[in-house]
Amino acid sequence: MDLALAALSATECAWEGIGFAREAGIPVAAGVLFGAVVGATLVLRRRWPIAVVLVGIAVAPAEMGFLLSVAGMYTLASSEVPRRIIAGLASMSLVATFIVMYLKTRGDVEADPALVVALSGFVAIALTVPPVLLGLYIGARRRLMESLQERADSLERELSLLADRAEERAEWARTEERTRIAREMHDVVAHRVSLMVVHAAALEAVAAKDPARAAKNAALVGDMGRQALTELREMLGVLRAAPKPAVAVAAAVATAGPVALVGGADEGPSLAELEALVGQSRAAGMAVEMVVQGADAVYAAEVEQTAYRVVQEALTNCHKHAPGARVVVRLAHRDGEVAMQVENGPCEGAADGVGLPSGGNGLVGMRERVLGLGGVFVSGPTETGGFRVSAVLPA
Repeated sequence: MDLALAALSATECAWEGIGFAREAGIPVAAGVLFGAVVGATLVLRRRWPIAVVLVGIAVAPAEMGFLLSVAGMYTLASSEVPRRIIAGLASMSLVATFIVMYLKTRGDVEADPALVVALSGFVAIALTVPPVLLGLYIGARRRLMESLQERADSLERELSLLADRAEERAEWARTEERTRIAREMHDVVAHRVSLMVVHAAALEAVAAKDPARAAKNAALVGDMGRQALTELREMLGVLRAAPKPAVAVAAAVATAGPVALVGGADEGPSLAELEALVGQSRAAGMAVEMVVQGADAVYAAEVEQTAYRVVQEALTNCHKHAPGARVVVRLAHRDGEVAMQVENGPCEGAADGVGLPSGGNGLVGMRERVLGLGGVFVSGPTETGGFRVSAVLPA
């Protein structure tokens, strides 16, 4: 398009150069060549619009360069040139056109001077103002489109980044949920099944000698099995619930934490059930004592559930690793926190008890639970040869 306009402008100026050569008294060929060179400068209008406009103003007295002037002013107004330069050059072009038209009209026709001035002003405005206004509009529209495109690209990048972050948070939420489900399954199955194994071992030992005690142990094994199945059904029922989208999972984690994603903490055990938990271990033959300090208090559901699971897992470990040892369970209600401790003395039975397997995940799960609520967890052997598990949870 630029080449076509330049060629058209060169042709126009070359034609007008004939008249210019005759008036200036120079060879026609020189006038035609001069006009062609002047008109061809329009090809530079995008790179140097100011220079093209100046050329158009310079050749205005020669009465050539109509297309050069109009196209040059349009390109200048639509470019990134400062507005004050555009206004200055447009004024110069307007004045130059007015002067040329006034001199030409006054010399060619006999008319009222006011009419000549009005006609010259009209032509000057018609040749200068519309290209400038159109160029300003096109330039503003182009800059607006570029700005909108940049904003769209920026928004697209932000949305992509948000989607990546949502996916990362969803993956993190899924990982947290897998860990939590593993802890819940471990706590439910390990404790109940450990007690079942202990009662089954006692049943095997006394089956022939004490039928009444054997029947009691058999009943306890049945109770433990039914409780384990009930808790497993509840957990599996939660897992069969409708899955949440990835973004919803991430949002749920951000607002309620991973505890709320499966089941909810309010569906788990509480501190009020600790006495029954200790009683089950006592019924399995463990010498266990429970000591409570401070007035009973009600805590957040996840705090009570975590405290219960810590004591439960610690008792399970006592069944596994310290058969026959004396166990003390301590629960302390303090200002702003609740503390629990399970300590067993030296093992008085066989080293492996009744052959209960251990996966090594009990202490890890307890630590994760406690630290996840901002608490403190400590475990390790005692000076007397036993083992102690301690945890403090903020209320």
